[in-house]
Amino acid sequence: MTHTFSSLDELGDGPGFRKIRGPLGITAFGVNGIIYPPGYPGVFHYHDTQDELYFVHSGTAKVEVEDEEQTLGPGGLFHVESTTPRRISNVGEDDLVLLIVGGKDGYVERDGHLVNDSDLEIRQSFGKEKQT
Repeated sequence: MTHTFSSLDELGDGPGFRKIRGPLGITAFGVNGIIYPPGYPGVFHYHDTQDELYFVHSGTAKVEVEDEEQTLGPGGLFHVESTTPRRISNVGEDDLVLLIVGGKDGYVERDGHLVNDSDLEIRQSFGKEKQT
């Protein structure tokens, strides 16, 4: 199959991991959703080879890495190299919903192509128009 659709709600209930890669047939990178309840302390962990990118969908995350702490809200991003210990905890009053993408062996360069040449103008103007 060339594509799949799902949602975090379809992949599980309550707090915990939502395995995304297997159910959606993803083979090029690792990806999970995770939901921490309010006050969940998280655990320090690291990986042998997989760098991670965390995206805060909703809630408030506290990120502890090396000698630094950051608080991230919705839309927040955090990248960490594989062997660097880190802890993500929920310091908000609502569930913390994260999307975590992992991978190794680097970037594959921009390899996107337009299907229809008529879309070129739309793509080139995207983000350049003033919002009113």
